[in-house]
Amino acid sequence: MDALLQDLRYAIRALRKSPAFTALAVVCLAIGIGATTTIFSVVNAVLLKPFDFRDPSALVEISDHHAKSEARGLSALSYPNYLDLSRQAGSFSEMAANTGLSMTLSDGQEPERFAGSVVSWNLFSMLGVRPVLGRDFRADDDRPGAAGTVLISNGVWQRRYHSDPAIVGRAIPVNGRLCTVIGVMPPGFRFPARQDLWIPLTPLHAADARGDRTIGAFARLKRGVTVDQAAVELKTISARLAQEHPDDNRGYTTILRTLRESYNGPDVTLVLIAMMGAVICVLLVACANVANLQLARASARHREIAIRSAIGAGRGRIVRQLLTESVLIALMGGVGGVLIAFWGLDLITASLPPDNLPYLLHWSIDGTSLLFTLAVSVATGLLFGLAPALQASRGNLQDSLKEGARGTGAGGRRSGIRNALVIAEVALSLVLLVTAALFVRSFFALQHVDPGFDTARLMTMRLYLPGDVYKNDRVKQQRLADVVRRVEALPGVQAATASNTIVFDGGGSSDGIVADDSKAAPGEEPVLPYTGVTSHWFRTLGVPLLQGRDFTDSEASESTAVAVVTQSFGRKLWGKDAQPLGRQFRLRTDSAHHAFTVIGVVPDFKLNGIDAREPARWAFLPYPWVPARNNGITIRCAGDPARITNLARRAIRSADPALPVFGTLTMTEQRRLSFWQYGLFGSMFAVFGAVALLLAVIGVYGVVAYGVSQRTHEIGVRMALGARSEDVLRMIVGQGARLAGIGIVIGLLGAFGAGRAVASLLRETNPSDPVSFVVIAMLLTATAILASYVPARRAAAVDPMVALRDE
Repeated sequence: MDALLQDLRYAIRALRKSPAFTALAVVCLAIGIGATTTIFSVVNAVLLKPFDFRDPSALVEISDHHAKSEARGLSALSYPNYLDLSRQAGSFSEMAANTGLSMTLSDGQEPERFAGSVVSWNLFSMLGVRPVLGRDFRADDDRPGAAGTVLISNGVWQRRYHSDPAIVGRAIPVNGRLCTVIGVMPPGFRFPARQDLWIPLTPLHAADARGDRTIGAFARLKRGVTVDQAAVELKTISARLAQEHPDDNRGYTTILRTLRESYNGPDVTLVLIAMMGAVICVLLVACANVANLQLARASARHREIAIRSAIGAGRGRIVRQLLTESVLIALMGGVGGVLIAFWGLDLITASLPPDNLPYLLHWSIDGTSLLFTLAVSVATGLLFGLAPALQASRGNLQDSLKEGARGTGAGGRRSGIRNALVIAEVALSLVLLVTAALFVRSFFALQHVDPGFDTARLMTMRLYLPGDVYKNDRVKQQRLADVVRRVEALPGVQAATASNTIVFDGGGSSDGIVADDSKAAPGEEPVLPYTGVTSHWFRTLGVPLLQGRDFTDSEASESTAVAVVTQSFGRKLWGKDAQPLGRQFRLRTDSAHHAFTVIGVVPDFKLNGIDAREPARWAFLPYPWVPARNNGITIRCAGDPARITNLARRAIRSADPALPVFGTLTMTEQRRLSFWQYGLFGSMFAVFGAVALLLAVIGVYGVVAYGVSQRTHEIGVRMALGARSEDVLRMIVGQGARLAGIGIVIGLLGAFGAGRAVASLLRETNPSDPVSFVVIAMLLTATAILASYVPARRAAAVDPMVALRDE
């Protein structure tokens, strides 16, 4: 400890004697460590930190998967299948269910729609979460005919009910039905995503058919049972259910995922790994820069080190002293990095659309992040300090003690290390900048993708039809038609339409589609999306008809068995060259076997989102076939669509004051929100790349300037023998250009690999995009030449007589 304290005191004195070096090194490391801590805090929150539940590693999510589903993802379970699984699966100690449901509170205040969830009575007890006020659901709350009960979030309790402790026991109208508030959930709890209200499951879903897949299931593994063992059992049960109920279950397989996997898809994991790799590159560039500074500083300290060796300090003792200085610099950089990380997390949070992430995913600078920063700081200090320390302690003692000795051998070795570090900086910078360019090009390419209709003068909003008054499908259809008529009559409105689907914002249903000439076995038909629309839907959007006609007003308001389909829907069902017009198809789960006749074909417009890779294989049916409580209104305006918002709200409320209106956005805003993440990725990689480029430029400048200072005598000799200033200038700039060139070649290989790694995240952009590679390579070459030019000018201006008297 005495030796350590002595090393620390000496390190502090040595760094105080070189304030410029210390400040530059600390700033470089603070930037690198700050960026790394910022992204690690996000990775920690999303991938590493366990959920705040009882034994979260034993929690799993259960879903269905259909091999021919157009969605290419997982679907919910049906309520009867959920009951069968919960009874037959022996791998779980508990199984619970939930499904999303919009919920409207109309308790004398302004009607307000909330994201809610319908849950089995044991869900929260299985998670190990208890209300902070009142009680949890009981089994008798979750049975057919039970009195209405509701749990509310802490946020709703505070904002809408002003934290009134008497809320427990009060009856409030939820979707028009009086429900007794039995409890308030803990602060921040909004499971499964961003829900605020929870009501029991069975009263609403006891009569569900086996083909109605609306239930999300969670379970807790029994002690000693692995995920793989439970997955095998579920596949066996799902195969048995497919045999027992082939009309509804054939083609479906039950899939098991850990709770962490269910919240983090492969794209999320890939993005975070890519971001972590990017900041590690920035940190490595910062380390290389500080190592170069250390090497240059070591040249000035060779006499000091020689004297320490002469009076008895061994090489190990000197290396330890120099590493202590390096670690001290890194720890100071770590303190600055934590401050930068706080700012960086705020920027990331501000860049996300509101309510975009599940409540479980929240990041902060916590104890884990601080321990990570400490570990990174120490490791960084050792990383950038070891090579300079070994080099500085290797010199010839007698030569170093001679005033004016050059130590050419050590200088040559140092130059080799310094050159290698600069090459690494340039290569890492190029990888980051090319990756940033790919994401930026994706973002700008998506901005110019033609969605297939004019988004400029469209306004969208959603409304919810709550209560028993809208339990009847005919009443839903009549109310929505009334709303559309009122909105369409407003001044400045050219057309209006409604559907439970809003372009870019989701909605709709999916089912097995049975073509009129289908040869697929029952249950093996392609599962494709469809939605119900009112009249004028295509005219409002501005989607042209390629063949046939649109719905008439009477067809759109009645259960007429007609449909308009996209080109890809027709190709999927009847083949590439077949004509879908006049053909018929059925919905597999429709027990009445209605045959829908295709009366129109529209192009594959970007219904699923601007960034969708697959074409939109959709069918559009008259609204009465797919009535819904949650509906979207789309309005085409003569002028600025934002000006119609208040008028449209009043028109909807005049139809029924109890209707909540929410999600009001222009179609341009909807479009932008559908690919916001590409802008965020591009911006973050661009920032990392710009920082790395700046550090690399400093590194190139430092190496060339140091080389000039070491070659002053040689330059004087050359000029005395007739070399011109232009020759010296070309020689010095060439040194920097050669280093940059080697780094660029290595970096291009790395960037090619990085582009392939993130290819699944790119849209409308080739991962080997030649423009990005060439432009970034030229940028780095130009900056390296510019960084070399300043010391080269200084070298070219050397007076030969002064240079020959050097030393």
